[in-house]
Amino acid sequence: MRRVGKSGCAVGSWRSGLAEGIRRHGFRKWYERELITSHAHLVLLIFCTLGLLATFEAYDRGASAGQQLADVAAVLLCAGTGLWALRRYLFLLSHAEAAANQANCPHCDAYARFELVPEQPRADAVQVCCRKCRHRWSIDE
Repeated sequence: MRRVGKSGCAVGSWRSGLAEGIRRHGFRKWYERELITSHAHLVLLIFCTLGLLATFEAYDRGASAGQQLADVAAVLLCAGTGLWALRRYLFLLSHAEAAANQANCPHCDAYARFELVPEQPRADAVQVCCRKCRHRWSIDE
């Protein structure tokens, strides 16, 4: 059975993370959460960089083999975590920005005033319906 929203656009269940986030929180809150999450990964990257610099500063060639091994392990841990955080930051930020660039209704130019439609013909896109003019378009993931 199809449910219909306030504007006459049908609402239903979704397959993708973008659609689920929009359905659960609305586009603006989803976008805000994506930006906050991406910037939290940027903060983690900064902490990893500081840890890397502190480990280089603490490294001593005259230290015992166990201490040198611990320093090398700390360098590898900070570098690996930092690279992961950088990749995650860039992915989340570009994903949120790509969706935000497509959030304007092509018909009436309303920003982020849409509902999801239940018929999702493509798995790589989210079909939306403008609340203002009821025009339908796709937001690519």
